[in-house]
Amino acid sequence: MEDFIKTIKDFTLENAPNVLIALAILIIGLFAIKTIVKTSKKVMNKGGLDITLQKFLGNLLGWALKIVLFIVVISKLGIETTSFAAILAAAGLAVGLALQGSLANFAGGVLIMIFKPIKIGDLIEAQGELGVVKEIEIFTTKLTGLSNREIIIPNGSLSNGTIINYTTEGTRRVDLTIGVSYDADIKKTKEVLMNVLTSHPKVLQTPAPTVNVAELADSSVNFAVRPWSTSDDYWDVYFGITENVKIALDKAGIEIPYPHSVEIHKEN
Repeated sequence: MEDFIKTIKDFTLENAPNVLIALAILIIGLFAIKTIVKTSKKVMNKGGLDITLQKFLGNLLGWALKIVLFIVVISKLGIETTSFAAILAAAGLAVGLALQGSLANFAGGVLIMIFKPIKIGDLIEAQGELGVVKEIEIFTTKLTGLSNREIIIPNGSLSNGTIINYTTEGTRRVDLTIGVSYDADIKKTKEVLMNVLTSHPKVLQTPAPTVNVAELADSSVNFAVRPWSTSDDYWDVYFGITENVKIALDKAGIEIPYPHSVEIHKEN
């Protein structure tokens, strides 16, 4: 036990300076990396680079500098970097297989940066989720859902799947189906519905809104009501038109049918 304690003590005294220096390099290096990344983002911002690309390149630069710092620190601790590189090379295949999902996500992030199907601030639907793009990182993309949820989607799945971008075109069509009674006059109903659309301040006049008979259903005549709005005004138009349609139809005496339950009495 005494020999063991002595060995530990000698090892600590012998390597203490290198450990302290390595620790100092680590602390200073992390601070320097943070400063470099922050400065690079400012430079990219002044250069007019897209904010989505700014954040992605900033994250990539941060990871690259941390890897370099890690190699410098372990070399200061007395570990041969050539030996370390050999170990990494030998373990590369196993690590690659274990992290193939992460590598696919990294490649997906690069593809998103190159082809730019989305950018920060876009309202998109992908992988069964709907939300506003908050950040595109190296491996994942973060969305803010309509109920203020944070949604994280792997870049591999995102780049290989279908993406519906509601922001790119600047305008959106609001698709509403309004059912009225078979007793209602079709011409009058179309006039009432069109008046609701044209009187809403956020409904665009170009493209022009439309009202058409879409279906003769079992208990109602269904109208396809199609106003257009800017992407930002979509939900205001959707909810506003839905409410105003009900008020206008009631005022015009046009019935909106609803399901009725029928009781069948059997005679004994």
